[in-house]
Amino acid sequence: MAPKYKITLVRSLIGHPERQRRTARALGLKRINQSVIKDDNGAIRGQIRKIKHLVKVEQLEA
Repeated sequence: MAPKYKITLVRSLIGHPERQRRTARALGLKRINQSVIKDDNGAIRGQIRKIKHLVKVEQLEA
């Protein structure tokens, strides 16, 4: 089974570019301290890399 990521928004989106806000929204993150669990794939890893300074990422075991 593929590993999963727990992604938590830890910094505010206020004052950041619209592109980064849209990336966080696409991941399902709306509020600070909100977490989502996503499957590991290239698209998700790319989105995480775009907003790595705003989120905390933990790898979950299957």
